[in-house]
Amino acid sequence: MTKRHDAIFDAVLSGTPADREKRDDKGKAGARFLKRGNAISERLSGEQEEKVLHWVDPARCRLWERHNRDYALLNEENCRDLIDGIRSQGRQEFPAIVRRVSEGTHADYEVICGARRHFAISWLRANAYPNFKYLVEVRDLTDEEAFRLSDIENRDREDISDYERAIDYAKAIDLYYGGRQKAMAERLEVSEVWLSRYLELSRLPSVIVQAFPTVRDIRELHARTLKPLLKNPKQRAKILEHAREIGVLQEAARKGQGGFVEPQKVVAELKACVSSGTGRKLMATEYRGGPKAKPILHSRQGQKQRLEFAKDISREDLLAAFDAFVKASY
Repeated sequence: MTKRHDAIFDAVLSGTPADREKRDDKGKAGARFLKRGNAISERLSGEQEEKVLHWVDPARCRLWERHNRDYALLNEENCRDLIDGIRSQGRQEFPAIVRRVSEGTHADYEVICGARRHFAISWLRANAYPNFKYLVEVRDLTDEEAFRLSDIENRDREDISDYERAIDYAKAIDLYYGGRQKAMAERLEVSEVWLSRYLELSRLPSVIVQAFPTVRDIRELHARTLKPLLKNPKQRAKILEHAREIGVLQEAARKGQGGFVEPQKVVAELKACVSSGTGRKLMATEYRGGPKAKPILHSRQGQKQRLEFAKDISREDLLAAFDAFVKASY
């Protein structure tokens, strides 16, 4: 029954004595009947689609092995907005997309879209909110369909780095598209030029990847900047050697020894080492034996390493700082 027919039907019945007698008693029931009829009509016409959602224990879900997000990089800090939003609402509002897994595994579902929601619910359950459950929509998807769905949902998200996306594309082009860049670009509805830039980023040498604080700091523009320099064998060797030196500093920073070399500084240093031959002196990294102890400063320039410390540093502070440096560097 269409809305126009409903209106005509209401107009005809509204003037009858029987309707006037029953209007007050049955008005609400009639409204429910018409609303139900409209909903059925919309579903039959294809204007409305009914979905079945499930509330599940997140422990019964695992991340799809081809998911484009590195779950290990998720933490309370970078999921805080989502955690607070779910806690404020009292539940998860938007379902994750999952598919069932075969029997004989510890999980019932694998997550195609919704890794951050999974982390947020899991975190809440482990931190004083055990009754929260994970809202999911179960779909029957091929791997290629799952890849495209995940890519569409996360393509414009800032919390997935260019490098994570690039690695995902590099794997997908062989798995689903026979190595054909044009076919993949068509399925993703992106230009070949745009796709080729991300595929180029995925080929960035691992030693350069390690020279950045985290993979989330690596941008497609960085690879585009370094690409022409890496084509020259001599320049490539210098860049890779300098990247290793920066990587040592970054690894020390990950262990709490000194600060990180910022992404822009990393790219600038790698470009400079080609023009200057030896590279510029990088910021010094501090090593100390305790919060109030005096530090030693460590820096590199080419193949040389330099350790500096104050003249009045105590023997105890010096030995403790040097021990911290050795543990972080060797």
